[in-house]
Order: sequence, then structure tokens, then C-alpha cells
Amino acid sequence: MATIESINKEKLPIHVAVIMDGNGRWAQRKGNSRIFGHQNGVLAVRQTVEAASELGIQYLTLYAFSTENWNRPREEVNALMSLLINTIEKELDSLLENNVSLHIIGDTESLPEDVQKQLSAAIEKTRNNNGLNLVLALSYSGRWEILNAMRKLALDVKNNKIQANELGCDSFSQYLTTADLPDPELLIRTSGEYRISNFLLWQIAYAELYFTDILWPDFRKEHFFDAIVDFQKRERRFGKISEQINSESVN
Repeated sequence: MATIESINKEKLPIHVAVIMDGNGRWAQRKGNSRIFGHQNGVLAVRQTVEAASELGIQYLTLYAFSTENWNRPREEVNALMSLLINTIEKELDSLLENNVSLHIIGDTESLPEDVQKQLSAAIEKTRNNNGLNLVLALSYSGRWEILNAMRKLALDVKNNKIQANELGCDSFSQYLTTADLPDPELLIRTSGEYRISNFLLWQIAYAELYFTDILWPDFRKEHFFDAIVDFQKRERRFGKISEQINSESVN
């Protein structure tokens, strides 16, 4: 298992995204309810945030609640919203101490009003921190985001704020909820599932994908370090060939 000393600090990904999967199965294997798994997943969040901060990762995005998750049993959704509020309240001092700034992406208007208020307060209190940027994806999905961006774009074209033939990848990205964030270079998914699950579909076009069988409540700093070490072993070509990449690195 990797340690922080085994990581090359000169080759860190700027942005790491994580699909936190496996809470329900972890709880069921222990004979408990799904919410018990979500509650125990908080430690994994803390460990991951601390690991990213210690390494000097600039952006960490956690897939906390998808637009599809609203379709889960009402009892579980309500418990998740309560857990979110309690966790932010309990972890706020730690975010401040570790110089972490909080950000949110997703359809935040669909969240309960008390959740919105708690999030807004935490974002405001951490806004001047200049360490790790912790991004929570809440009521988020890639398809929702792209559709939302297209609606805004269509309105701007209609109002002659932009011409359709002027649109490019960079200008389209400005309509996404991640407009102020760099694209993830590494995407981690826990629990042994090999799916993207509608997460950052536009942004992960060239991300390295890392899958682990570890269920989210068991995920620790060392597992995060394992993913970083694996990332550093990969050759990122972006459509080029190895010889071009090697030549560019020499020059």
C-alpha cells in the first residue's frame, strides 16, 4: 500500500474527482441499514480530504448526491440530507484549520432550504482559504449539467450574445457548473463498479480512470495514495504518440 513518501510531488494531478460508492453494500454486509453505511462513509470523506490536502492537490470533487438519488426511498433521502447538514457543521472547523475552501456544483435549488442555507454559510466562511478546493457535487448529474448549459447557450444565441459559429469547446465549458474549475485529471471510483454513473461527462474526456474494490466506508488515505501512484505511472498522450510526448518532455 502506498505512502505519501512514495509519491512524486512534481507529478500530481491538479484535480481529482471521486465517485464514492459502496455505502449501502458495506452496511448490508454488516446487517445494518443503508444509512448506517452513509454515516460511516463520513470518515472516508475526512481521510480523503486530508490526504489531498497533505499532498497539495488543488481541487477535489466528491460525487455526494446525484439527481437520480432523489428516486431513492424518501426515508433514505431525508436521512442523507440530515447527514449532510450535520457533517458540514461538524467538519467546518477542520476545513478552516486546514485552509480548505468549499464549493458546490449541481442543481442546488432542488435541495431543501435548510441544506441550502447551511451550504451557503459554509461556503462563505471558507471563501478566503487558499489551500485545497473541495467541491461537492450535490443534486448533480452530467446529463443535467449539459442540458442546463445548452438551455443557457440557446438563450444567449437567441439574444445575440454569442454566434453559433463562434462556439468552441472552451466557450461551451463556460456554460457548465464547473466553469471556474480545471477538468479532472484523475477519476477514482470505489466499490468495484466500472461505471461513470453520469458524473462529469464533459469534463472527464481525458481523465485517467482508477477503479478499486474497496467499499467507500473503508477508503483511507493509503488508498487515495495508491490511486495517485497509479496515475503517476501512466502516460498521458492526449491523442499524440509516445515519441511526441517524450520529445516534448526533453525540450
